[in-house]
Order: sequence, then structure tokens, then C-alpha cells
Amino acid sequence: MTALTLDEAEAHVRAVSFRTGPAERIGVVTEWLVQDRRDPGLPTPVDRLNAALAPLEGTGALPGGSGLTRGPGGQLRLSSPPARSLGACVGTAAADLALLRDAVEQAGLTLVGRGLDPYREPPRVLDHPRHRAMERYFDREGPWGRDMLRRTASVRIDLDPGDDSRGLGGHRSRWDLAHRIGPVLVAAFANSPVQDGWPTGWLSSRQEIRIRTDAGRTRPPRHHPDPWEAWTRYALDARVMYVPGDLDGDWTAPLGLTFRAWLRGVPGLRPPTRADLDHHLGTLFPPVAPRGPLELRMTDAQDGDDWIAPTVLAATLLNDTGAADAAYAATEPLCPDPRRPVPSHDVWLRAARDGLDDQVLAKAARACFAAADSALAASGTPAVLRHALNDFAERHTERGRSPAHDHLDALRRT
Repeated sequence: MTALTLDEAEAHVRAVSFRTGPAERIGVVTEWLVQDRRDPGLPTPVDRLNAALAPLEGTGALPGGSGLTRGPGGQLRLSSPPARSLGACVGTAAADLALLRDAVEQAGLTLVGRGLDPYREPPRVLDHPRHRAMERYFDREGPWGRDMLRRTASVRIDLDPGDDSRGLGGHRSRWDLAHRIGPVLVAAFANSPVQDGWPTGWLSSRQEIRIRTDAGRTRPPRHHPDPWEAWTRYALDARVMYVPGDLDGDWTAPLGLTFRAWLRGVPGLRPPTRADLDHHLGTLFPPVAPRGPLELRMTDAQDGDDWIAPTVLAATLLNDTGAADAAYAATEPLCPDPRRPVPSHDVWLRAARDGLDDQVLAKAARACFAAADSALAASGTPAVLRHALNDFAERHTERGRSPAHDHLDALRRT
């Protein structure tokens, strides 16, 4: 394998991260905690789960073509194939999810849509040297990285980055807008207020954990007029989590090593290759991650079929020109610095801690939901998707509540 130069590394990051073109494809990844149906505090029996999932884990096993994978703590991850329409995306994901739910429930288990396991820290079920090295890396700085790997779950929406134009369909505007609506999505869909049976003081404890975990790979990149430049700097200046080697070896990376420093050469350490860079890019977890599509990763996992609401909201706000313009205006109060057209770190903190109790975020959220609803009404999108968005808004957003409030109310009653 050939060692990389800095110029080659920068070119590769740009090539694989922003695949510009018309904004057409939509994908969704739903993550689920797996719990015992009768006693959610019990450890999940892995053998029973393995037997239930065996018919669904092969290539092409799910009729819609979704991929089924597992997280380090046993979370299940259902990834829909890219679709050309919002209706096709949600329809495919929902059909494959129904099969997954049925298989899990027949094993006496259930899929739980919460951003954070509220009862326990599951054991790590993946034993690849990569996962061992990642855990050692995070353990150097506290418990948050281990929590993030083992006990969190999200809804991830994948959208094309856009073309090279300067308008709302261009990748620069879409990059900024994805970051502008990010705190709105965190706040509106905050769904993880409990850890180890007690309120944490944060409505999205999952997002709080991410904020505390290695800022150089979990917070947004520093704003730059050119998203390619912002992301390339971010990626190369992030610390290396592991150095790939033999499957029975130790992949632990030298303390504090950034990928940029590795490119310059480290005594006693082999030079990095393109494969090493691809591994490294896969360990970066900011709220918006460009990996061909833009991955919007800021939303907590949702109960039942409520994952449809953030999927519809995010895709409509970015893909419909009128909704995008309205969302840009609605999020203006979140970006008061004209030199920085994206929210500050403080806004992300408020969204995670306070959800829609923050009145500025609540107003922006209501405006974003209304903009999406208007666009859906005019676009001929299947009525069931508009109903899913409005049903969620009526239960939560219009009342100034996040799903986390429902869990806190239930906890108080018990």
C-alpha cells in the first residue's frame, strides 16, 4: 500500500466527502435499543437476538434493500437504500422496519426508540480490534465516549450535498442550512432525559454526551465559506483513534496524534495510506457529516414511528426551495453574528439541555414545521407523510414540548 502525501490526502477527503450534483436522493437510518419486552432493565440475551435476526442479516434479506447492522452496545441499525423521493424512502424503511420489529418481538424482545438507554450501560458486543481501540481512546478522557458507543441511538437523515451553484440548491447553502436547522432538530426531537433511572437535567442527554466527547470529532467544524475547506481541515486535524493492523493485534494510536501529524511522519510508526484515511473519516461524528451525502446525525432515536417526522422535516426543509428559504429566515435568531451564518456552540448546548423550553428555539421550530407543512401541501407528497409531521407537531412542537417531556412526566408519576 502506498503512503499518502498531504496534497493527496486533501484531494481524497474532498473527493469522497462532497459528491456534488442535483439534490435528489434521500435515505434514513434508524437506530434502536433492544430491550426485554417484560423487563427493560434486564440484559438483552444475545443468543436469542442472534437467532431472531439471522434470516434478516444477509445481503438482500430485507425486501426493500435496507441494510441491518449492529452498534457496539448491541443497538440495531436499519439503513434504507437511497431513494429518489421522500415517499419511496419512508415507505421502504417502514416496510423493512416492520419485518425487523416482528422478528425481534417473536424473540420476546422489543425495539426502543430512545436517544439513550435509560436503565444500564450494555456490554460491548462487537470485539473487532477497531472497537477495542476506540473504547480505549475514549476512556482516556472519561465515560462519555463509552456511553456514546454503547448506549445511544439516533435517527440519521442522508441528503445529497447539492450542486456547485451559489443558490439554495448549492452545496454551500445546503451545508449552512443543515447546520442552522441542526439545533432545531435537537430541541424538537430531544428524547433522552434519563440515565440510570434518573433525570440528567438535559432533554437530549445523548447530545450532551456527544458534546463532552472529543470536541475535535463530535462538534461542527469551524465555519468557512468553502465547506470543502472546512471539512478537510477538520478531518486532518482530528486525532487518530486507531492504527489498523492485524486482526489479532493492538490498534491503539499514539496519544494525541492527528492525521495531519501522521502524514508528516512519526518515528516508529508506518506512514498512513488511503485506507487509513478512510478509516479515520469513519470515526468523525459531527452533527452534519459529509460522506458523499450529507449525514444529519443530530436527532435522538424516536418512539414507534415518530422517526418519520424528523425525516420528513429535514428532507423538506433542505430539498424544497420555498421551505429552505423559510427555514433560513426562521433560524436567523439562532445566528446573530453576521460573520458566522451558523449557530454557535452555545445554541447547540441550549438545544440539548432545554429543548423547546428555550423560547427562541421553540419559535424557530414552529416556523420550520409550518414551512415544511406548506411545502408538502403544494408538492403532492403522500398525505401520510404530512399527517406524520403534523401529528408529531400537535403532540409536541405546538405545545412547546419535546418527546423527553413525556418520559419525565412518566418518571414523576412512578
